[in-house]
Amino acid sequence: MVVRRTFDAPARLVFQAWSDAELFRRWWVPASAPVRLRTCEMDVRTGGSYRLEFGEDEGPVHAFFGRYVEVIPDAKIVWTNEESDDGALTTVTFEESDGKTLVTYHDRHGSKEALDEAFEGMEGGIAEQFDQLAAVVEG
Repeated sequence: MVVRRTFDAPARLVFQAWSDAELFRRWWVPASAPVRLRTCEMDVRTGGSYRLEFGEDEGPVHAFFGRYVEVIPDAKIVWTNEESDDGALTTVTFEESDGKTLVTYHDRHGSKEALDEAFEGMEGGIAEQFDQLAAVVEG
């Protein structure tokens, strides 16, 4: 899966929204989702790790976690998704031109079935996330 969007903000600000836990919390979960991001631990550096826990206030917690394979400040973040054996490898790049930043989000899953399962019920979720990201970095 590949998603591209241009943001009216410099790459350093867009990268910061992906790498600073406080900023990340403001946009990662679509506002329409029935869950919230309960915990957000991010050590965004090559060899670092992350753990995100989602859930309703009283409901079960769903954790997503992995490690950062490659981090190039203001340019690229690559991370694993280790919550399942079929977890994706995700790459996000930030390409700045004339003060605007093209973000390319790429999830590589091991199979079509894994891709379908990962995005079941997420129709429009990434578009909504990116709208929320725009509000953070363009505001």
